[in-house]
Amino acid sequence: MANSEGALNLYAEKCKKLLEESEIRFAGIVDKDGQLISGGFKEGLTPYEGDETRLQSFLEFVSKASIRKEYDESLGPINYLAARRDKAVLVSFPFPITQILLLISAEPTANIENLAKKVVEIFTDVTKRLSKP
Repeated sequence: MANSEGALNLYAEKCKKLLEESEIRFAGIVDKDGQLISGGFKEGLTPYEGDETRLQSFLEFVSKASIRKEYDESLGPINYLAARRDKAVLVSFPFPITQILLLISAEPTANIENLAKKVVEIFTDVTKRLSKP
């Protein structure tokens, strides 16, 4: 599984790279139980939620939704899930092999497709490296 120190350092590095994007507020890796294992909010930013319990509940919800597989056979696996809210865009990217996901929160003006391309650009080598036996 991807919870080795090397993988966590790699994830932290990739999340930090995503946080360099002006519209991204939060980039974190969440495990299958909804626990944040790497990454976080952009330095100096306060989460809108302001309530750790609500954020934790949301992480658990996104984790469960992203790892579901009931439609994989007919529709293919989930590439990402996106929600556009008044104050933020939330996008999750499941990494099925390692049973974790990347969660991004961005400004409401963010283009979801552009965010997805940036994530693929930054994380492609990670997923290849971690999926090798």
